[in-house]
Amino acid sequence: MSLSLLFAIILALAMVGYLLGRANASGLKTAGKNLHSIPAYHGYYIALWCGLPAFLLVLVWLAAQSTVVDQLLLAGLPSHMTEGATPARISLVLGEIKNVAAGRVFGTPTQAVLDAAARYQSLKDTASLALIACALAAAVGGLAFARSRLSPDFRARNKVDGILRWLLIVCSILAILTTIGIILSLVIESLVFFARVPVTEFLFGMNWSPQTPIRADQVASTGAFGAVPVFWGTIFISAIAMFVAIPVGLFSAIYLVEYADKKVRSVVKPLLEILAGIPTIVYGFFAVLTVAPFIREFGMSLGLDVASNSALAAGGVMGIMIIPFISSFSDDAITAVPQSMRDGAYALGATKAETIRQVLLPAALPGIVGGVLLAVSRAIGETMIVVMAAGLTATLTANPLEGVTTVTVQIVTLLIGDTEFDSPKTLAAFGLGLVLFISTLVLNIAALQVVKRYRERYE
Repeated sequence: MSLSLLFAIILALAMVGYLLGRANASGLKTAGKNLHSIPAYHGYYIALWCGLPAFLLVLVWLAAQSTVVDQLLLAGLPSHMTEGATPARISLVLGEIKNVAAGRVFGTPTQAVLDAAARYQSLKDTASLALIACALAAAVGGLAFARSRLSPDFRARNKVDGILRWLLIVCSILAILTTIGIILSLVIESLVFFARVPVTEFLFGMNWSPQTPIRADQVASTGAFGAVPVFWGTIFISAIAMFVAIPVGLFSAIYLVEYADKKVRSVVKPLLEILAGIPTIVYGFFAVLTVAPFIREFGMSLGLDVASNSALAAGGVMGIMIIPFISSFSDDAITAVPQSMRDGAYALGATKAETIRQVLLPAALPGIVGGVLLAVSRAIGETMIVVMAAGLTATLTANPLEGVTTVTVQIVTLLIGDTEFDSPKTLAAFGLGLVLFISTLVLNIAALQVVKRYRERYE
């Protein structure tokens, strides 16, 4: 039985519990009993007790199943396969056994591996059956327990609110712990990197060439980790993208809200928002096959030296991609401004343009800035368009017709390959990620301060 089917059965049992609880409470109400809570809360109480314990059991089981099965499998292996083996060797043995069990056979496996693969499959099947049985038992047990507690004076609403409150607290704690885990992973690995590469060289160095030897006997560069060209490429391409996206997005939102009639708006607004649903790889193909050749041919016709991969091509296409973010947020923010403010401006003799500039835009500033921030974050984190249209070379240049690279592209490049995880080349990705995280945080704080200072407040 697949997990999706198991969750569907648990959900069905929860629905049955809801109907039972509601029917029971309705019957008590019909019999003249005074209920503390409405029948729906009786149903919600049973549904929660039926679904939550089973769902949590499945999550805990799945988290522990792999480790338990691996330990049982290792305990049953012949001594010559595990005796004196390093953790890396044991991992390779387990990987081979699992590949054979999955039908991915490379070469001729030994009889011991075949037997272990059969045992591994048997353990997995047993664990799956046990999971199904325990999950269904937990669901049925929760249903029976909750059903037994129902009575006319049972405070079902208070219980349901309490369960939901604890559920929200747990979700909030998980979100906080996830954020803390991300920060700690960046900080810890970055400290290891900065212990090998000076912080000053990383933050202020002008040469980025993170090539290091893969093996001790290999001849290669010692690596240069000056990240200024990488940071500059990120800022440069993002600035080009915002130069394209902010005017087009903001002006299109103003037109759709204040000037366009309903028919035009009903056509243009969905067309703009379709841009947000196009995969970034499609934008990358568009940049490589259409925009970059056009810029190169146009530049050559003017006698300019244009690279095959340029920051202008990547930034321009990225700007097109993030237009819907600015347009949609600005549209919503301007639409939310009360009509009374427009009428008041018109009553004082202001023109439509003056009303937009002096009344609507200041009032809608928080929403507009939110859309711009979202667009900046999307531009900074974009990878595929930059890889395909701007290249991988870290170049410190202000010429938009040359190729540059960004932080996200370098992170992907550094984490791909056969280099050891504790090498400076790989750890440099965490240093880049930490600087990018801090920069984005500072940008958000500064933007919030700007909004707080210049936002218009109205009664």
